[in-house]
Amino acid sequence: MNGFKIIKPEEITDNTFKLIGSDWMLITAGARDAYNMMTASWGGLGVLWNKNICWCVVRPQRHTYGFMEKADYFTLSFFGEEHRKALEVCGSKSGRDIDKAAVTGLTPIAGTIDGTTTFTQARLVIECRKIYFHDLDPAHFLDSGIEVNYPDKDYHRMYVGKIVNCLTK
Repeated sequence: MNGFKIIKPEEITDNTFKLIGSDWMLITAGARDAYNMMTASWGGLGVLWNKNICWCVVRPQRHTYGFMEKADYFTLSFFGEEHRKALEVCGSKSGRDIDKAAVTGLTPIAGTIDGTTTFTQARLVIECRKIYFHDLDPAHFLDSGIEVNYPDKDYHRMYVGKIVNCLTK
C-alpha cells in the first residue's frame, strides 16, 4: 500500500507523548468515498483488556464525530513536521465547510482494512477497530482544573480502538 509496510504495535519506536501531544495526529473515520479527518493532540497508546489499544477523544460538535459514530474502524495517521500546516488546517477548519484534503494537499487513500482512509504523506498509520466508547462526565473530574478545557460544556466522547494494523514507511 503506497510504500507502507505492516509492523507490530510493539515495533513503534516513537515517544508517544511527543508523537501525540507535540507532533499531533489525524483521526480519520469513514471509507475513502465518504470520510472526515481532524487533528488531535489528546490520546494514547497502551494495553487494555489484554489488547493493544489506542484511545482518542472527539467533541460531539466536530464533523468527524458523526463519522466516528457510524464507522466500525478508524485510523490515526502521523506525519513529519513538513506537514504541520496541513495539520493546523485539519484542526481549525471543518469538513462541513471545506474539502480538507484539497486545501491541504494531503492525498487520501484506502487503508488496508475495508472502510478505512489514511494519507500517502503519513509516516505512521494505526488502524483500529472500535471496541469501547465513553462520554466524559464532569462529575468524575477529580482535578477541578480539568473543567477549564470545557467552557462550553462540550465534553468529549472517548473512543478505545483495538489496534488491528500499524503501517510505517
